Amino acid sequence: MKETTNSKNLIALNKPKGYIVTRSDELGRKTVYDLLPDWVFNDGWMPIGRLDLESKWLLLFTKDGRIGNKLTTPWGCEKVYEIMVRWYVTDEHITSALKWVETWIGILKASVVEKIWNAWAKTKLKVIINEGKNRHIRRLFWAMKDPKFGTPLKVLSLSRISIWSLQLDIESGKWRYLLEEEERMLLKKLS
Repeated sequence: MKETTNSKNLIALNKPKGYIVTRSDELGRKTVYDLLPDWVFNDGWMPIGRLDLESKWLLLFTKDGRIGNKLTTPWGCEKVYEIMVRWYVTDEHITSALKWVETWIGILKASVVEKIWNAWAKTKLKVIINEGKNRHIRRLFWAMKDPKFGTPLKVLSLSRISIWSLQLDIESGKWRYLLEEEERMLLKKLS
């Protein structure tokens, strides 16, 4: 049986809603460091990328700036999300999201958008991006309008379900070291 060894460079957190991704907050809100052992903060582990207050699931931490840079460089890393959007997302919306959408912060797009289901004026989608501007997916869909009511599409929930092939196997609010094999597979994709 092959022995598994923990990475010394990467920690994964299953981030729940209601926690901000920052080291401290002037408003006193809960941060992701409230979910982690004190040594993570004290030893300088930093989040790789961000998930906003209402977003959840896979968040990585590292002390190695090179790994952080590789995982946040535009076009460097494929991130997969499941989102719930208020209103109906049409085929035209999907085509626009794959091509480009003009937003107030510039042009945004997705690499993949797949409809999972539509019901009760809501649409569940799988979205893949390989760049990650601030609130990228939320702003991408907000810039498009519902064809019936003319109101912006609103992302109601957003979960990062994987980074490349790395998926979480831990409960919400829990963390673990990545295995060395997971780290190798993740960084190999970025070489």
